[in-house]
Amino acid sequence: MQIKITFLGAAQNVTGSRYLIEANGFKFLVDCGLFQEHDLKVRDWAPFPVNPHSIDAVLLTHAHLDHCGYLPKLVKEGFNKQIYCTSATEDITAVMLMDAAHLQTQDAENKKKRHLRDGRVGPHPELPLYTVPDAQAAISHLTPVPYKQTMQLAKGISFTFYDAGHVLGAAMIEVKIEQNGEQRILLFSGDIGRQNKPILNNPTVFDNADYVWTESTYGDRELDSPLAMYPDLIDVINSTVAAGGNIVIPSFALERSQDLLYYLSLALTANKIKPIQVLLDSPMAVNITNIFCKHMDLFDDDMQALLKAGKSPFSFPGLKCMTSIEDSKSINNIKEPSIIISGAGMCNGGRIKYHLIQNITRPESTILFVGYQAVDTLGRQITDGAPEVRILGQKYPVKAKIVKLNGFSSHADKNELLGWISGLKRPPRQVFVVHGEESSANAYAETIRQSKGWKVSVPKYLEEFNLD
Repeated sequence: MQIKITFLGAAQNVTGSRYLIEANGFKFLVDCGLFQEHDLKVRDWAPFPVNPHSIDAVLLTHAHLDHCGYLPKLVKEGFNKQIYCTSATEDITAVMLMDAAHLQTQDAENKKKRHLRDGRVGPHPELPLYTVPDAQAAISHLTPVPYKQTMQLAKGISFTFYDAGHVLGAAMIEVKIEQNGEQRILLFSGDIGRQNKPILNNPTVFDNADYVWTESTYGDRELDSPLAMYPDLIDVINSTVAAGGNIVIPSFALERSQDLLYYLSLALTANKIKPIQVLLDSPMAVNITNIFCKHMDLFDDDMQALLKAGKSPFSFPGLKCMTSIEDSKSINNIKEPSIIISGAGMCNGGRIKYHLIQNITRPESTILFVGYQAVDTLGRQITDGAPEVRILGQKYPVKAKIVKLNGFSSHADKNELLGWISGLKRPPRQVFVVHGEESSANAYAETIRQSKGWKVSVPKYLEEFNLD
């Protein structure tokens, strides 16, 4: 057997998922994401390590930008083949890439104005990584494949998508490669969802694989369960409202915003919180929520029951979806306490920055973080306790209450990750621990070694492995 693997991203870091597989004279990528850690973004601007024209296909696990956000640049640089994903991922990826292109163009223009004003010139900031036409070109290559339907990629190479339980449409990918009468099974976890998470089904568990790629975002820690986190959410809202402040929630447009609406609708229906305006200030989150309604067949039994009872968590009294810039600006005129859900989830772009400016200096307001904050992002600076942060070129003292609720995460924690990989009934030939900060990846790798005795590697960026 001759199978070559190159780790082009999410290797001892969380973002930029890109894995190149070469077998049977065929090259394909599993994921093609952006690097979002500040110090690693230079990799997005550098030429792709492999000639994009030589890549024969891309298999996409899901629509988060750290998994799909580099696709427009890959296409721009010469990739012209199919990008396989689930139907829901196709719909959401189109929204995500268009939004990313708009934001990059807008941010480049804003930085250009600031640099002209300050007399500075940066290495990249006056040009977007890609434009709207580039995003549209990438979207045209998306090719939907249903869950559990095996597709032939090339002679002796096939793949199948399975539900990852992470976000709507997210998939784990089982790749089978045959050579000279032998077969090897490559299993890519993508991002693994949590057990008993609202809206979606639990992650698929596998009993057989030769090589496993497993994420490790929270491989070194346990998280609160979603049910245990729910009372904390209620307490944060009630205490902030009593103080007369706003609850500002930086939220990923995909899944996290919909999970928040789910829990807020439950709290309002049960009178756990007083009637309050819930402002979803994210055109992308609004669009993705509409896509959720298009793919209701992917919901779990509890969510299906709510919908049949006419209690959709995506429509309740007090919820307002803000799409235009005028809608967003009007939030500043609201005097009574409100819940403001806005993107981006790591505070590295989008409308959330303007809401932070309005609230981060107010002791009565709360900035509530409900998702992972990558190293060097604005969100990470705030959650790490920075006394002052720079937002849109100006510094602001952090006086608002800062709260982080880990139970909202769409990523499995240490125990759930170990539970997932423990489904394998025989030891794989090798486990690759990816998509985690170096400390988290190494900790989870050691957990697997100690509990299973399996061969485990924590690959470095651009490291190559020849399997078998």
